[in-house]
Order: sequence, then structure tokens, then C-alpha cells
Amino acid sequence: MYFIIENVTHLLQAVVAVSVVFVWTFRHHNVIKEFNEFGLSNLTRDLVGATKIATSTLLVVGIWFPPVVFISAVIMGLLMIAAQYFHFKVSNPFIKHLPSLILLILSIVIAFNTMS
Repeated sequence: MYFIIENVTHLLQAVVAVSVVFVWTFRHHNVIKEFNEFGLSNLTRDLVGATKIATSTLLVVGIWFPPVVFISAVIMGLLMIAAQYFHFKVSNPFIKHLPSLILLILSIVIAFNTMS
């Protein structure tokens, strides 16, 4: 059973990492638009982006070096909580909340699975 949980967790780590990197590279124009809607500075956007890319990298590294997974999942989860806050702040429709909500849930699952 542990083997299955470990493999599912590794898959989730890859899904979260690839999703975040995809958005912050190939859909960066949407990120710029959203951060402008949120009233956040370009510096904040760049710091968040760098943190998300670094955290995504650590989630992938964690497949082979598990000690970095828990903190990476927690940081990613906190970033997704912040995303939820800003989506609520500007009264975005639920569909705009959904990607960060899904990544938040996956980050929680990853963190929880690495605790045992």
C-alpha cells in the first residue's frame, strides 16, 4: 500500500510542478493581467513567479530526494491560499478560483502524504 501512495504522491508532485511552470511560462500574459487586476506590483509578480518556479523544481527534485517535498508542498499551498484570497478580493467568478484551488488541494495531499 505504501508503494501505491508513494507513486501517487510522485505523480501529484509532477502534476503540480508542470502545471505551475506551464502557467508561468506559456501563459505568462494571463499572469500579468491577473496581477494587474489584483493591484500587485511587477516586483511582487516576479517574486511570486520565482518562488513558484523554484518550489516546482523542488517538488520534482523531491521525487528522488524526499526531504524537500514537505516544505515545498507547504510553500506551494500557501501561495495557492494567497491566490484564493486575491481572487476573492476582486470578486472573480468561481471558474477563475478553480486552478489555484485544485493546486491547493493537491499541495495539501502531497504534504499530508509526506508526513507519514
